[in-house]
Amino acid sequence: MDIIDFHTHMWPEKVAEKAKEYLEQSFKMPMNAIPIEKNVLEAMDKNGVTKSVIASVASRPNQVEHINNWLFGLNSERFIKFASLHPFYEKWSYELDRIKDNAQGIKIQPEFQMFYIDDERVFPMYEKIQKLQIPLLFHCGYELSTGLIQAGPKQMLNVKKHFPGITFIAAHMGGFKLWDEVENSIIGDDYFYIDTSSALSFMKEDQIYRFLNKHNKDKILFGTDFPVGNHKKEIELIKNLNIDDEFKEKIFHLNAEKLLNLK
Repeated sequence: MDIIDFHTHMWPEKVAEKAKEYLEQSFKMPMNAIPIEKNVLEAMDKNGVTKSVIASVASRPNQVEHINNWLFGLNSERFIKFASLHPFYEKWSYELDRIKDNAQGIKIQPEFQMFYIDDERVFPMYEKIQKLQIPLLFHCGYELSTGLIQAGPKQMLNVKKHFPGITFIAAHMGGFKLWDEVENSIIGDDYFYIDTSSALSFMKEDQIYRFLNKHNKDKILFGTDFPVGNHKKEIELIKNLNIDDEFKEKIFHLNAEKLLNLK
């Protein structure tokens, strides 16, 4: 069975060690590896992961172009490129044109970029993303490093209201540690894709099955959140679910292939 990891982090070697330290300090947990290309590919090979979405993040506006230049230069066909875009980067429109030509999607990280996703100042950027039809992967839920909720269900639904044509992928089963609220508002709404990264091991079993039974089976994506998450553990969590093999295939790769037109 093919496996597409829809939520992987990786950095250029010159900054990867600092990135690892920063993540460990922010999340108060050890990372599984230094997140560089070699280590990502080794972990993929070891655990049977076919392709990975590389979700790059620019914490500051002046990092956007440099990070994307590095991302666009990755040569492995096993990497699916989700570029970085900071909401307050002055040349966001120019960068969106570059992303459309060189990547398959965009990753937004409100926790590190310090903004609320329904901030009206960001609406012009969303409008162009909607026009260009670029999938948008959001970190969603409670922020471990700040205690804020900058991409919770309320903000997510406000983005939906104003931009119904955006392909919105809500990471962490729709909102890390906000799963009761997510269950009552986001789950079952066909507007939202959700990914499984950094979620299943934190959720109660009965709630996982309510999510899986209520949400569109074509809009659930497998993710590890590597190096925060562990490939083997996250894969086993899906394989051990009491759901049929067809549903597992959808989660592991079929839904991602359809979303990104990979086959």
